[in-house]
Amino acid sequence: MDFGPDIGERKSSAQVTRHYTAEELVGRQVVAVVNFPPKQIGPFRSEILVLGFPDADGEVVMIEPNRPVPNGGRLF
Repeated sequence: MDFGPDIGERKSSAQVTRHYTAEELVGRQVVAVVNFPPKQIGPFRSEILVLGFPDADGEVVMIEPNRPVPNGGRLF
């Protein structure tokens, strides 16, 4: 995921496959925590925490801006 010039690209191990395909995620803006230390999850190194809410079945529904915003902007 691209978080703009100040943060750059980061990888996530987020399990969001129930509601989203890989193709749907390309170019999509998401809300994520980028200042946690990286975490090794199996063979994958996750560098960010993508934020979301569980639906009625406990599957992740990602939080996203309802209008375009600059990549890497701070949440407040």
